[in-house]
Amino acid sequence: MTFQWTAVAFFLYVEIAVILILCLPFISAQRWRSVFNWRIWNWLSPYWNKGFFTMIMILIVLFIDAVREVQKYSGPQSMQDAKVNPNLFDHLHMKLFRAQRNLYISGFSLFLWLIMRRVVTLLNQVAITSEASAGLQAQMDSANKAAKQYQEDNLVLRQALLDEDKAMSAKNQHLKKETEKLAGELKAAEDAVRKSHAEVEAMRRQAKGLAQEYDRLLREHHQLQNLQSGPADKKDQ
Repeated sequence: MTFQWTAVAFFLYVEIAVILILCLPFISAQRWRSVFNWRIWNWLSPYWNKGFFTMIMILIVLFIDAVREVQKYSGPQSMQDAKVNPNLFDHLHMKLFRAQRNLYISGFSLFLWLIMRRVVTLLNQVAITSEASAGLQAQMDSANKAAKQYQEDNLVLRQALLDEDKAMSAKNQHLKKETEKLAGELKAAEDAVRKSHAEVEAMRRQAKGLAQEYDRLLREHHQLQNLQSGPADKKDQ
């Protein structure tokens, strides 16, 4: 195996190992995302796309070369030469085997190189989605907790308002009774005042009658005194 195909085979083995490690179930996507965020990857990121496409071009060239070799050693001209020269048959099949081996190595290396990039991209997306989902779940839990708290506060407030309404209703009933009682007392007081006014008026009329009677008696008394004093004066003369 030449140096280039040895390098491609080694690259294929490395790709298989990396993909197997990336697919390990006990390593989470968040852990891989933290690994991908290392400073060394940030330093290599400007060269990553160039290296990726360069490797694709190299693998495509090697794949096309391997296809050409396979077609070369499996063509009808080669088979005729092998039939003409039996000693060339084993050598031709060895060349064909190596060409097919190189075709598989380059093809799988190209395929796994694309798969590895896709796996890394999907791991980053899964990690980002998981973080966003965790954030949304935390927000949802917080919103549910706030809604539950608001509901409990609403129930407490509603109960407080109901108790206050009951207290206000009882207070209104008490005030209504007090008002009716005061209205009755006020009516009784008004009746008593009217009765007092009537009694005072009657006493005033009675007092006025008594004063008039007293004045009449006083005048009669003066008249009687005058009558008594008149004959006495005549006797003295």
